[in-house]
Amino acid sequence: MNELFKALSDENRRKILDLLRKGDLTAGEIAEHFDISKPGISQHLSVLKHAELVYAFKKGQYVYYSLNSSVFQDVMKWIIQFNSKGENE
Repeated sequence: MNELFKALSDENRRKILDLLRKGDLTAGEIAEHFDISKPGISQHLSVLKHAELVYAFKKGQYVYYSLNSSVFQDVMKWIIQFNSKGENE
């Protein structure tokens, strides 16, 4: 869970996740939306992959990144449960 919160704590990573909500993208396509070096984008993608928020798959000569929506569903369930416990106390 710590990796998840670390990944979500950075504004650039949240923006990457928002871009991926619209569809799969290569690292180069993601980099076009930032004033960050490509190695910097790769580092952000590595953090997101480690937190299992995104996954990568190779298609031809490119690696595409995709949003792992099942993790978001798990997080939302946790937040709802956490919030419900707080209201009942």
